[in-house]
Amino acid sequence: MKDVIAPDMFDCRDAYVGALQELAAADDRIVAVVNDSVGSSKLGKFRERFPARLINVGIAEQNMVGVGAGLANGGKIPFVSGASCFLTARAMEQIKVDCAYSEANVKLCGISSGVAYGELGATHHSIEDVAWLRAIDKLTVIVPSDPWETAAAIRAAAAHQGPVYVRISRMPVPVLSRSEDAVFTIGKAELLRDGSDVAIITNGTLVHRALDAARMLAGEGIEARVVNMATVSTLDGEAILAAAATGAIVTAEEGLATGGLGGAVAEHCARHLPVPMRMLGFPGFLPTGSASWLMEQFGLTAEGIADAARELVARRG
Repeated sequence: MKDVIAPDMFDCRDAYVGALQELAAADDRIVAVVNDSVGSSKLGKFRERFPARLINVGIAEQNMVGVGAGLANGGKIPFVSGASCFLTARAMEQIKVDCAYSEANVKLCGISSGVAYGELGATHHSIEDVAWLRAIDKLTVIVPSDPWETAAAIRAAAAHQGPVYVRISRMPVPVLSRSEDAVFTIGKAELLRDGSDVAIITNGTLVHRALDAARMLAGEGIEARVVNMATVSTLDGEAILAAAATGAIVTAEEGLATGGLGGAVAEHCARHLPVPMRMLGFPGFLPTGSASWLMEQFGLTAEGIADAARELVARRG
């Protein structure tokens, strides 16, 4: 069954493939490697345009990452694409050893991340990926928020020397409002809204919800700073300290409440500037249900984020 997307919402996989085709047209080192996921990765047009530059290894994720590392060692720039739940879990050793430890120039693209596969249940939810990948040394981890940032992250990953994991959502999101001169930089957070009462640090599909929450709070006289922390590894420490200067931080992510973005921010604050925090995310294995239902059930909505911010502001008095 084909996904139905509202006219003002977009599937970031389209931005990923569009950027990849542009890169491939300009650089014949760009290749795609997939695990029998040409359809779900939306790489059909790439295959039509560059048939000799798409390698389908079948349902063999460990081999897929290993092939990607081999291609990188041969001078190619491989984009290894597959459902994030299988790419990161089944091929963890290859990601750690063949890519990160070896500093191979591999670009790992986790498709349909988070709870996008909703009704397929915990086996297909990819809520642990950021938590366990950010623990791997020398691996850059990026969680884009919308089509513009997804395309920009893919271009930045191609230009970056070394292994990168880009978490690509299929859950529809709106295009965020940015200035015409906006630039995506690996390792640099994006300040989307200023505020001095509380800070919301978020990424991925939660960014537009965080902005909605900030608008709600503003109507109540609470000014929330909203920070898009797309790069989870390596973090923008200065942006975290600026957020901590408000006196309280809410983190929100489409993943585990601990270990991922929230855990990373909490670790940095604990070392440099401890402040009260609320970490919004999923607690662990989830029930079966649609992606939207799961987000609502676990408070990953604009109202849920606003509630967490209100609680921190009230606690401070």
